[in-house]
Amino acid sequence: MSKQVLLSAVLLISALFCSYRFIWLRPSQDRNWSPDLAVLAHADIDQNFITIHNVRNFAYRSETDYTPGYYDKTFDLQKIKKAYYAVVPFGSVPGIAHTFMSFEFENDEFVAISIEVRKQVGEDYSIPRGLVKPYELIYVVGDEHDIVKLRTNYRQGEEVRLYPVKATKSDLQAIFMDYMNRVNQLYDKPEFYNLFTKTCTTDIVDVVNRATSYHIPLSYKYFLPAFSDEYALDQGLLDTNLSIEEARKYYSINERAKKYGSDPEFSRRIREVE
Repeated sequence: MSKQVLLSAVLLISALFCSYRFIWLRPSQDRNWSPDLAVLAHADIDQNFITIHNVRNFAYRSETDYTPGYYDKTFDLQKIKKAYYAVVPFGSVPGIAHTFMSFEFENDEFVAISIEVRKQVGEDYSIPRGLVKPYELIYVVGDEHDIVKLRTNYRQGEEVRLYPVKATKSDLQAIFMDYMNRVNQLYDKPEFYNLFTKTCTTDIVDVVNRATSYHIPLSYKYFLPAFSDEYALDQGLLDTNLSIEEARKYYSINERAKKYGSDPEFSRRIREVE
Protein backbone atom coordinates (compact mmCIF):
# COMPACT_ATOMS: atom_id res chain seq x y z
CA MET A 1 0.00 0.00 0.00
CA SER A 2 1.43 3.36 -1.00
CA LYS A 3 1.87 6.17 1.49
CA GLN A 4 -0.70 8.24 -0.38
CA VAL A 5 -3.33 5.50 -0.17
CA LEU A 6 -2.55 4.91 3.51
CA LEU A 7 -2.85 8.63 4.27
CA SER A 8 -6.17 8.81 2.40
CA ALA A 9 -7.48 5.85 4.39
CA VAL A 10 -6.43 7.43 7.69
CA LEU A 11 -8.09 10.73 6.73
CA LEU A 12 -11.27 8.95 5.69
CA ILE A 13 -11.45 7.01 8.95
CA SER A 14 -10.81 10.22 10.92
CA ALA A 15 -13.53 12.04 8.98
CA LEU A 16 -16.02 9.26 9.61
CA PHE A 17 -15.15 9.21 13.32
CA CYS A 18 -15.58 12.98 13.61
CA SER A 19 -18.84 12.81 11.68
CA TYR A 20 -20.13 10.23 14.12
CA ARG A 21 -19.14 12.40 17.04
CA PHE A 22 -20.65 15.62 15.70
CA ILE A 23 -23.77 14.29 13.99
CA TRP A 24 -25.00 11.24 15.89
CA LEU A 25 -23.54 11.45 19.38
CA ARG A 26 -25.86 13.29 21.75
CA PRO A 27 -25.07 15.05 25.04
CA SER A 28 -26.54 13.55 28.19
CA GLN A 29 -27.31 14.47 31.79
CA ASP A 30 -27.15 10.81 32.80
CA ARG A 31 -23.54 9.70 33.20
CA ASN A 32 -21.30 8.62 36.05
CA TRP A 33 -20.20 12.16 36.83
CA SER A 34 -17.23 13.15 38.94
CA PRO A 35 -18.70 14.03 42.37
CA ASP A 36 -17.64 17.68 42.14
CA LEU A 37 -19.56 18.03 38.85
CA ALA A 38 -22.54 15.81 39.58
CA VAL A 39 -25.02 18.49 40.70
CA LEU A 40 -26.27 21.17 38.32
CA ALA A 41 -27.21 24.64 39.48
CA HIS A 42 -30.44 26.25 38.36
CA ALA A 43 -32.16 29.55 39.09
CA ASP A 44 -35.66 30.82 39.83
CA ILE A 45 -36.08 34.32 38.42
CA ASP A 46 -38.69 36.62 39.96
CA GLN A 47 -38.13 40.06 38.43
CA ASN A 48 -35.03 41.41 40.24
CA PHE A 49 -34.78 38.51 42.67
CA ILE A 50 -32.80 35.48 41.51
CA THR A 51 -32.71 32.39 43.69
CA ILE A 52 -29.84 30.12 42.71
CA HIS A 53 -30.20 26.49 43.74
CA ASN A 54 -27.15 24.30 44.35
CA VAL A 55 -24.48 26.93 44.86
CA ARG A 56 -21.40 24.73 45.32
CA ASN A 57 -19.47 25.17 48.57
CA PHE A 58 -17.20 22.17 49.09
CA ALA A 59 -14.91 21.96 52.11
CA TYR A 60 -11.53 20.93 50.69
CA ARG A 61 -8.73 19.12 52.48
CA SER A 62 -6.95 18.64 49.15
CA GLU A 63 -7.95 18.89 45.50
CA THR A 64 -9.39 15.37 45.55
CA ASP A 65 -10.35 15.06 49.23
CA TYR A 66 -13.40 17.13 50.10
CA THR A 67 -16.78 17.20 51.79
CA PRO A 68 -19.51 18.10 49.28
CA GLY A 69 -21.77 21.01 50.14
CA TYR A 70 -24.44 23.06 48.39
CA TYR A 71 -26.82 25.82 49.38
CA ASP A 72 -29.53 28.01 47.85
CA LYS A 73 -29.21 31.78 47.87
CA THR A 74 -31.32 34.69 46.63
CA PHE A 75 -29.61 37.68 45.02
CA ASP A 76 -31.21 41.07 44.41
CA LEU A 77 -30.17 42.23 40.95
CA GLN A 78 -30.58 45.85 42.07
CA LYS A 79 -27.75 45.30 44.55
CA ILE A 80 -25.12 44.07 42.10
CA LYS A 81 -21.94 46.13 42.46
CA LYS A 82 -19.09 44.70 40.43
CA ALA A 83 -17.86 41.84 38.29
CA TYR A 84 -14.42 40.26 38.20
CA TYR A 85 -12.64 38.37 35.44
CA ALA A 86 -10.35 35.60 36.63
CA VAL A 87 -7.51 34.15 34.58
CA VAL A 88 -5.78 31.00 35.83
CA PRO A 89 -2.76 30.14 33.63
CA PHE A 90 -1.55 26.56 33.53
CA GLY A 91 2.19 26.99 33.99
CA SER A 92 3.20 23.87 32.10
CA VAL A 93 1.41 24.80 28.85
CA PRO A 94 2.07 28.30 27.45
CA GLY A 95 -1.09 30.14 26.44
CA ILE A 96 -3.45 27.71 28.13
CA ALA A 97 -5.55 28.93 31.05
CA HIS A 98 -8.92 28.62 32.72
CA THR A 99 -11.09 31.72 32.98
CA PHE A 100 -14.20 32.47 34.99
CA MET A 101 -16.22 35.38 36.32
CA SER A 102 -17.32 36.36 39.80
CA PHE A 103 -19.95 38.86 40.86
CA GLU A 104 -20.10 41.13 43.90
CA PHE A 105 -23.34 42.29 45.49
CA GLU A 106 -23.93 44.66 48.38
CA ASN A 107 -23.17 43.43 51.91
CA ASP A 108 -20.06 41.54 50.71
CA GLU A 109 -22.02 38.85 48.90
CA PHE A 110 -20.11 37.10 46.12
CA VAL A 111 -20.90 34.32 43.68
CA ALA A 112 -18.58 32.83 41.04
CA ILE A 113 -19.53 31.08 37.80
CA SER A 114 -17.00 28.74 36.23
CA ILE A 115 -17.66 27.24 32.78
CA GLU A 116 -16.06 23.80 32.66
CA VAL A 117 -16.04 20.39 31.04
CA ARG A 118 -18.30 18.01 32.94
CA LYS A 119 -15.97 15.10 33.53
CA GLN A 120 -17.00 11.60 34.43
CA VAL A 121 -15.45 9.55 37.24
CA GLY A 122 -11.83 8.78 36.40
CA GLU A 123 -11.83 11.05 33.35
CA ASP A 124 -9.19 13.69 32.68
CA TYR A 125 -9.38 16.65 30.34
CA SER A 126 -7.57 16.25 27.01
CA ILE A 127 -7.34 18.99 24.36
CA PRO A 128 -7.38 16.57 21.38
CA ARG A 129 -10.49 14.86 22.72
CA GLY A 130 -12.07 18.26 23.22
CA LEU A 131 -12.01 18.71 19.45
CA VAL A 132 -14.53 15.92 18.92
CA LYS A 133 -17.05 16.64 21.68
CA PRO A 134 -16.46 13.92 24.25
CA TYR A 135 -17.34 16.24 27.14
CA GLU A 136 -20.55 17.86 28.25
CA LEU A 137 -20.55 21.51 29.30
CA ILE A 138 -21.32 22.66 32.84
CA TYR A 139 -21.71 26.08 34.45
CA VAL A 140 -20.49 25.59 38.03
CA VAL A 141 -22.07 28.23 40.25
CA GLY A 142 -20.15 28.39 43.48
CA ASP A 143 -19.10 30.23 46.57
CA GLU A 144 -15.68 31.88 46.22
CA HIS A 145 -14.55 29.76 49.19
CA ASP A 146 -14.92 26.92 46.71
CA ILE A 147 -14.30 28.19 43.16
CA VAL A 148 -11.43 30.52 44.03
CA LYS A 149 -9.85 28.77 46.99
CA LEU A 150 -9.75 25.41 45.20
CA ARG A 151 -7.37 26.96 42.68
CA THR A 152 -5.29 29.18 44.97
CA ASN A 153 -4.96 26.91 48.00
CA TYR A 154 -5.30 23.30 46.89
CA ARG A 155 -4.31 22.86 43.26
CA GLN A 156 -0.64 22.89 42.48
CA GLY A 157 0.82 25.37 40.02
CA GLU A 158 -2.28 27.51 39.49
CA GLU A 159 -2.05 31.27 39.89
CA VAL A 160 -5.34 33.18 40.04
CA ARG A 161 -5.45 36.73 38.73
CA LEU A 162 -8.70 38.43 39.68
CA TYR A 163 -9.32 41.57 37.63
CA PRO A 164 -12.11 44.12 38.22
CA VAL A 165 -14.31 44.56 35.16
CA LYS A 166 -15.24 47.99 33.83
CA ALA A 167 -19.02 47.97 33.33
CA THR A 168 -22.12 49.98 34.16
CA LYS A 169 -24.64 48.64 36.63
CA SER A 170 -27.11 47.92 33.83
CA ASP A 171 -24.44 45.96 31.95
CA LEU A 172 -23.60 43.98 35.11
CA GLN A 173 -27.26 43.15 35.57
CA ALA A 174 -27.61 42.06 31.95
CA ILE A 175 -24.49 39.88 32.09
CA PHE A 176 -25.56 38.21 35.32
CA MET A 177 -29.06 37.58 33.99
CA ASP A 178 -27.65 36.09 30.79
CA TYR A 179 -25.50 33.76 32.89
CA MET A 180 -28.57 32.64 34.81
CA ASN A 181 -30.44 31.96 31.58
CA ARG A 182 -27.53 29.82 30.37
CA VAL A 183 -27.45 27.97 33.69
CA ASN A 184 -31.13 27.14 33.26
CA GLN A 185 -30.68 26.13 29.62
CA LEU A 186 -28.03 23.61 30.57
CA TYR A 187 -30.15 22.37 33.46
CA ASP A 188 -32.97 21.64 31.03
CA LYS A 189 -30.94 20.46 28.05
CA PRO A 190 -27.30 19.32 28.01
CA GLU A 191 -24.79 20.64 25.52
CA PHE A 192 -21.33 19.57 24.45
CA TYR A 193 -18.16 21.44 25.26
CA ASN A 194 -16.20 22.38 22.14
CA LEU A 195 -12.63 23.59 22.09
CA PHE A 196 -13.38 26.34 19.54
CA THR A 197 -16.97 27.40 20.13
CA LYS A 198 -17.96 26.51 23.70
CA THR A 199 -15.21 26.92 26.26
CA CYS A 200 -14.72 28.87 29.47
CA THR A 201 -13.50 31.91 27.52
CA THR A 202 -15.60 31.81 24.34
CA ASP A 203 -18.78 31.48 26.38
CA ILE A 204 -17.83 34.51 28.47
CA VAL A 205 -17.29 36.51 25.28
CA ASP A 206 -20.65 35.28 23.97
CA VAL A 207 -22.40 36.37 27.19
CA VAL A 208 -20.88 39.86 27.10
CA ASN A 209 -21.58 40.35 23.38
CA ARG A 210 -25.12 39.06 23.72
CA ALA A 211 -26.11 40.90 26.90
CA THR A 212 -24.48 44.29 26.45
CA SER A 213 -23.62 46.91 23.86
CA TYR A 214 -20.03 45.69 23.83
CA HIS A 215 -18.75 43.87 20.78
CA ILE A 216 -15.56 41.98 21.55
CA PRO A 217 -13.86 41.30 18.20
CA LEU A 218 -12.75 37.79 17.33
CA SER A 219 -9.17 37.06 18.41
CA TYR A 220 -6.82 34.11 18.59
CA LYS A 221 -6.52 34.99 22.27
CA TYR A 222 -9.93 33.37 22.82
CA PHE A 223 -8.17 30.09 22.13
CA LEU A 224 -5.03 30.94 24.09
CA PRO A 225 -6.83 32.35 27.13
CA ALA A 226 -3.69 32.95 29.18
CA PHE A 227 -3.43 36.06 26.96
CA SER A 228 -7.11 36.98 27.31
CA ASP A 229 -6.41 39.41 30.17
CA GLU A 230 -4.12 41.40 27.88
CA TYR A 231 -6.81 41.39 25.21
CA ALA A 232 -9.50 42.46 27.69
CA LEU A 233 -7.27 45.30 28.85
CA ASP A 234 -6.67 46.41 25.26
CA GLN A 235 -10.45 46.39 24.68
CA GLY A 236 -11.03 48.61 27.73
CA LEU A 237 -12.86 45.90 29.67
CA LEU A 238 -10.67 45.87 32.79
CA ASP A 239 -11.05 48.59 35.41
CA THR A 240 -7.38 49.51 35.76
CA ASN A 241 -4.83 51.94 34.35
CA LEU A 242 -1.95 49.55 34.94
CA SER A 243 0.02 47.93 32.15
CA ILE A 244 -0.65 44.23 31.65
CA GLU A 245 2.64 43.32 33.33
CA GLU A 246 1.79 45.48 36.35
CA ALA A 247 -1.83 44.28 36.43
CA ARG A 248 -0.87 40.60 36.40
CA LYS A 249 1.27 41.15 39.46
CA TYR A 250 -1.14 43.50 41.24
CA TYR A 251 -4.23 41.31 40.80
CA SER A 252 -2.55 37.98 41.60
CA ILE A 253 -4.35 36.79 44.74
CA ASN A 254 -2.66 33.49 45.70
CA GLU A 255 -0.62 34.88 48.55
CA ARG A 256 -3.62 36.60 50.15
CA ALA A 257 -5.85 33.58 49.53
CA LYS A 258 -3.46 31.33 51.44
CA LYS A 259 -3.13 33.88 54.25
CA TYR A 260 -6.90 34.33 54.66
CA GLY A 261 -8.07 30.87 53.62
CA SER A 262 -10.02 30.32 56.83
CA ASP A 263 -11.24 33.90 57.19
CA PRO A 264 -15.05 34.26 56.98
CA GLU A 265 -14.40 37.45 54.97
CA PHE A 266 -12.20 35.60 52.47
CA SER A 267 -13.68 37.29 49.41
CA ARG A 268 -13.10 40.77 50.73
CA ARG A 269 -9.63 39.96 52.04
CA ILE A 270 -8.30 38.62 48.73
CA ARG A 271 -9.21 41.96 47.12
CA GLU A 272 -7.31 44.06 49.66
CA VAL A 273 -3.84 44.81 48.30
CA GLU A 274 -1.49 45.12 51.26
